[in-house]
Amino acid sequence: MGLLSRLFKRGDREGSEELIIEREPVGRFRVENCLILPVGRVVIGEVLDGVLYPGYKLKGEEGVAVVMGIEKEHRKVDFAIAGDLVALFLDGDIECMKGDELEVYKV
Repeated sequence: MGLLSRLFKRGDREGSEELIIEREPVGRFRVENCLILPVGRVVIGEVLDGVLYPGYKLKGEEGVAVVMGIEKEHRKVDFAIAGDLVALFLDGDIECMKGDELEVYKV
């Protein structure tokens, strides 16, 4: 075992939930349009509540996807707040249609 692996060794955490930080949604997002491109899925819509950052997860009726990037007015932004009309670049399979409201979760 190397020095770094000894320093950063994780203990046994039986029964712990590693990737769930928030159990309640931190925001909502309304879908205006959903596109499937060769690079992945892009969802265009409005942030209804909260703040949305890359790395957050969107949960719909069918599936979950991670937000990989956010664009507002054709410019990459670091976050989006309530009222912003944005395009979200997603990684994952999420089924959505115009008018759907998706829940936003921290990871």
